[in-house]
Order: sequence, then C-alpha cells, then structure tokens
Amino acid sequence: MPVPSEPALIKIQGLTKRFGGFTAVDHVTFQVSRGEVLGFLGPNGAGKSTTMRMLAGFVTPTAGTARICGHDVQTDSVAARRCLGFLPEGAPNYPEMTVTAFLTFTARVRGYAGAELARRVAHAVQMTTLESVRLQPIETLSKGFKRRVGLAQALLHDPPVLVLDEPTDGLDPNQKHEVRSLIARMAPTKAIIISTHILEEVDAVCSRAIIIADGRVVADDKPAALVKLHPSGKLDDVFRQITQPPATPKRAA
Repeated sequence: MPVPSEPALIKIQGLTKRFGGFTAVDHVTFQVSRGEVLGFLGPNGAGKSTTMRMLAGFVTPTAGTARICGHDVQTDSVAARRCLGFLPEGAPNYPEMTVTAFLTFTARVRGYAGAELARRVAHAVQMTTLESVRLQPIETLSKGFKRRVGLAQALLHDPPVLVLDEPTDGLDPNQKHEVRSLIARMAPTKAIIISTHILEEVDAVCSRAIIIADGRVVADDKPAALVKLHPSGKLDDVFRQITQPPATPKRAA
C-alpha cells in the first residue's frame, strides 16, 4: 500500500491584499513542500514583500488564507510562527546589542534557557559564519554582516519553514556563496521561500520559481522549464518578457 505523501508545509490560497483602491496582491495561490526551495521573483512593487509579510503573519490579508505546517497564520498565529524562520527586508534588530547578546535575547523569546540556549546561539553563529564579529555591537557591522545576523535569528530554532527576503543582499561574492551553500544543505529537510532580485540565485539554489507581476502569479515552474519560454534560454530575458507590458506601437504621423 503506498505511503501518503506529506502535506505541503506552506499553503497559500487566494491571498489578497488591498490598500484602499489599490490591489497589491491579487488572489495568489501556491504551496511549497518539504525539500523545495522556491524562488519568489518579481519587479519592484509586484507584491512580493507584501505576500511574504502576510505569510509571516505581520500583515492581515484582505482575503484568502496562508498556512504554515497546517496552522492558519491569522487564527493560529503562535503555532504557525513556531514553525517559521522569517528574514524580512531590512531585518530589525537592536543595534546597540552585540551579535551574541541579540541572538541570546532572541533565543530567550523563543523559550530556550541554559545549555540549550547556549547551544542554539553557538550553532546559529557557526552556520552564518559570525564568529569573528560575535562580540561586536550590531550597529558597527557592515550591511552584509547585519544581513547574516538577521539570517541567524531566523535559523535559531531550526524551523521547518524558512521565508527569506533578499537573504544575500549586501553580501560580497564569498559571503553569497556561503549563504547559498547553507540554503542548499538545509533544503532537504525544510520548505524554503527566497524572494530575490538576483536571478543567478534562482539558478544556484532554487528547485522552483514563481514570477509575480502586478500582484498576480504569472509563471510557476522549475527554472529549467522557465528558461525555455525565451529563445535566448536566459532567465533574465524570460523575466523581462513576462513582467514588462508589451510596447505600444507608435502611430504613423
């Protein structure tokens, strides 16, 4: 008798967000299973960050639902957030705290104490290669290191779901490689969404990609299938073809 497959860890159904008369996200539906790394792509203002904030429970949807590990992010928000590691755009922190102090504070908020707290903090620091700056105040760090502190707090409790908004923003090429390698190592045991403007990142770490434009999903497939949508075979060209409105023919004088 076949073993039933595991339910998707992320389920978004008809998710919609309106701000007055403006629809930022328009009936977005998709799901992500364990072992998938989903690249969430779109031009500025397409609705990516709003979708991710709704999934994380920080923005209330106008309509639709979002579930993490079966928990509705609005009606069962505490259980949903226990399963989620979220790295938002411009991840907030306490700049006067050292890296270790901030991660220790985050671990306490997560309910850890004693030896388990110390183990979690040390592991997060090691995973994100923050050992060299762990005793520095966060405000003294470069943009790249601050981004890695944000990633460390998202990984601290080893959640089954990760939602990462521009995880390599501000990182140098070596740091980008380290973070992408980390995501690849974690991928088999988690469902991961990465919002990014860096299309090479999709090729590097994503098993699937969704392109959103004007608040709507306009493409959803494996990167290898998406590149076939343009004669050049380049994801950059596919992205422009799908997200840019067709040019209006000029009228004859």
